[in-house]
Amino acid sequence: MSKSKRKAAFKLLRRGKQYPGLHGKVVDFVNHGWGEGMLYVHVRFMDKTEVCWRLAAHLTIKEADLSDWKRGEFDHIRTFVSNETHSESF
Repeated sequence: MSKSKRKAAFKLLRRGKQYPGLHGKVVDFVNHGWGEGMLYVHVRFMDKTEVCWRLAAHLTIKEADLSDWKRGEFDHIRTFVSNETHSESF
């Protein structure tokens, strides 16, 4: 394996530094559940500590348009939003 490939593989393994307090802990069990519109993922460790991820979905406007229905048929006038998404960083 070349040096650059080893370096790239090592960078992938270093992603664990996002949660440095978890490195080396032994997992006892994993549990998940829904509540208050969120998904909770609990990871309990053998030393009786726990990390919990709370995941929430957001609504996205796929399309918004103005139409005329005076004749009983769809008559497209204008599209306001088309495939626009906004995401929030937590």
